[in-house]
Amino acid sequence: MRAALLAAVASGKVWDFEIDAGAVAETDDSATQWSNGAALNATLGKLEPNDVLVIPNKTYHIMGGIQASGLKSVVFQLEGTLSFSSDIKNWPTKDGTRVHECFFLENVENVTFTSSGKGTFEGNGAKWWGIPGVGYLERAENRPKLFEIADSREILVENLLFHNSPYWTFWVHGVDGLEVRHTDIEARRTTEDSHSVIDLTAFNTDGFDVTGKNVWIHDCNVWNQDDCIAVKDDSENMVFERINASGVGLTIGSIGGSTVRNITFRDCHMHHTYKGIYMKFRDSDQPGVIEDVLYENIVIDQPTQWAIWMGPAQQSDSRSLCAAHPCSICWPTLPGAHCNAPVTGSYRNITLRNVVVNDPKTSPGVLLGNSSNPMRNVVFDGVKINNPGKKPWGDNFYKCEAIQGIATGGTYPVPPCFEDRNQIVV
Repeated sequence: MRAALLAAVASGKVWDFEIDAGAVAETDDSATQWSNGAALNATLGKLEPNDVLVIPNKTYHIMGGIQASGLKSVVFQLEGTLSFSSDIKNWPTKDGTRVHECFFLENVENVTFTSSGKGTFEGNGAKWWGIPGVGYLERAENRPKLFEIADSREILVENLLFHNSPYWTFWVHGVDGLEVRHTDIEARRTTEDSHSVIDLTAFNTDGFDVTGKNVWIHDCNVWNQDDCIAVKDDSENMVFERINASGVGLTIGSIGGSTVRNITFRDCHMHHTYKGIYMKFRDSDQPGVIEDVLYENIVIDQPTQWAIWMGPAQQSDSRSLCAAHPCSICWPTLPGAHCNAPVTGSYRNITLRNVVVNDPKTSPGVLLGNSSNPMRNVVFDGVKINNPGKKPWGDNFYKCEAIQGIATGGTYPVPPCFEDRNQIVV
């Protein structure tokens, strides 16, 4: 990184957001938000290869709708904070209804986001989340993503904090070559050391959401109220390691009619998370595949809900909160709630190795395939649940259907639909 900045100084221009662009710091009124947003958009549009844009170590209140495309070989050095407006009524829209994202880039190449300290993208999400239990009914998912990059190559993100996004936090899709390091995500309503019912109403505050190939995210921290990491459709060759994560899981999905392959999660710790390991298919009329997946050296402490889930997406994506799309968030607690594994979703070659779950508050998990398309070659190697809960699955410990699975390496308890090879010595 230092070499890149020195090269930029030697051959490009260093833009100061305040001196060169006219931004105003430490002032939070509507006029300043709009003028700072205009200044950032204008400056991004002027950047040439090897330029550096420096946001000084101050707070800049800014309106959303920041957009740029075609940037190449530039550095975005965020020393301070970009604090996005909570003025929902006057937020810019694309068509009079759908809101613009906070920060959006497309078709960029060899772009670095960095800080010498901990630069912050502040989403001020609480206003967008609204009153717990009511805000989602008012705005549903018409809320801005905090940081989005589309159809780009060779991106580095380091030493940043993404805080209280209104909606998805970090959404990089169609990427070839992404590294994220020493970067944190936090989205919460309270300071509780768990995911309370109140906190979880900060719906859709996903952490690192990615699609594409050749992705490495490492040495990061995530505390949020939805998927901590979500590998989405058409993804391959991704590694996530040395991550502290607490939320709704280290997730692959939800996947529809596409293939996701060669995905590794390793050396991760999940403290007081809601869900742990989470793989999911949504309803689709096209076949989808999740294959060649490894979760290795994962520790999950006192998960509130399922430590391990493989099957349909358990989600609410409409104002009918308990509808099964394809698995109800009210299942299995609410009588009459449904959970259906899509027949078009295929799991193949899935390995969980050296996974330790301590004191789960419920039964360890759900492993739910479709009888017409069972999961194939699923291996639990040293998956150990300490003090497993018995609700709701009792002595079975798992809801386990339509899986060709093997348990080995001291796995306990063995899912009831798996072949137990713990006693076989090779």
